[in-house]
Amino acid sequence: MARLLSLEDGRRAVELARKSIEHYLENRSVLKEKLEGVFSEKRGVFTTLTKHGDLRGCIGFPYPIKRLDEAIIESAISAAVDDPRFQPVKLSEMDEIIVEVTVLTPPEKIEAKPRKIPEHVEIGRHGLIVKMGPFSGLLLPQVAVEYNFDEEEFLCQTCMKAGLPPDCWLTGAEVYRFEGQIFKEKEPRGDIVEVDLRACEV
Repeated sequence: MARLLSLEDGRRAVELARKSIEHYLENRSVLKEKLEGVFSEKRGVFTTLTKHGDLRGCIGFPYPIKRLDEAIIESAISAAVDDPRFQPVKLSEMDEIIVEVTVLTPPEKIEAKPRKIPEHVEIGRHGLIVKMGPFSGLLLPQVAVEYNFDEEEFLCQTCMKAGLPPDCWLTGAEVYRFEGQIFKEKEPRGDIVEVDLRACEV
């Protein structure tokens, strides 16, 4: 099992994400920075940007294919300028944007009969990946809490994120679950905290 990040690691992760975005927007070059410890390990990671409570960009690596520091740098820049749902972030916006980094555990396939799959999903703990043929969709753990989804709705929404029918988890799609450690700024450039989703549930 991959070791957890300390709060100090989490702070460094968010600081690295912000620094990477601002360096890229200012210089149009990718930050070259190596960190030690857990950052030298291969991890999946997503960077999420929000502005005044609204999503502004979210991109990442579901699987541990890169060093964590490299994955943070690349996902942060991509969240800022490559998310097809949004216009690229401008440097002047960074004073209004909250940076959030989610470090993932490796996804594990849920081996269960389709109707039993919801029993293996814990809201506030698990994120989901749904795969069928060439289609794939991922939702982070915080999405289910933010939108007050139950397990079945979370599965349906992940299917739709993949561009598939909402009930595809019942009709042969592969479902994977993962956990995430979430670190975010309380306000733009503010204190960085670890988010406990299970404490956030309504």
